[in-house]
Amino acid sequence: MEKVNIAEKFEKFSDHWNPRIVGELNGQQVKLSRLKGEFVWHSHEHEDELFWVVKGSLKIDFRDRTVVLNENEFLVVPRGVEHKPIAEEEVLVMLFEPASTLHTGKEKHQLTNNQQQKI
Repeated sequence: MEKVNIAEKFEKFSDHWNPRIVGELNGQQVKLSRLKGEFVWHSHEHEDELFWVVKGSLKIDFRDRTVVLNENEFLVVPRGVEHKPIAEEEVLVMLFEPASTLHTGKEKHQLTNNQQQKI
C-alpha cells in the first residue's frame, strides 16, 4: 500500500499510445498514457473503459458523434461501443479498465500493445 504520484509517473515515459500500469484493484488496472495523433477504431467486447483526462484535451469519435474531454473530465465507453481517440496535441490520460482488456480489442494494428509494463 503505497501512494502514487501521477506527475512523477508521467515523467518516466514519453512515448504515445503505450499505457503504463500504475495500480490494480478488484481485477481492474489503473493506467497512464500519453496520447498524440489518431488511434485506431476499436471496441472492447466484454469490458467498459474509462478515459480520464489529466492534462490537455481528448476527442473521442464514435460512429454517431464525437465527445471532447478536457482536463478533469472523464467518460466511460461501454463494452462493445466502437471508438477512436484523437489527440491533436499531447494529452495525458488515466485509464481504468479490467486487466483482461486488450489494447485495441480484436483489431491488430502497429500501435497494439497487450504487454503493458508496470511502473
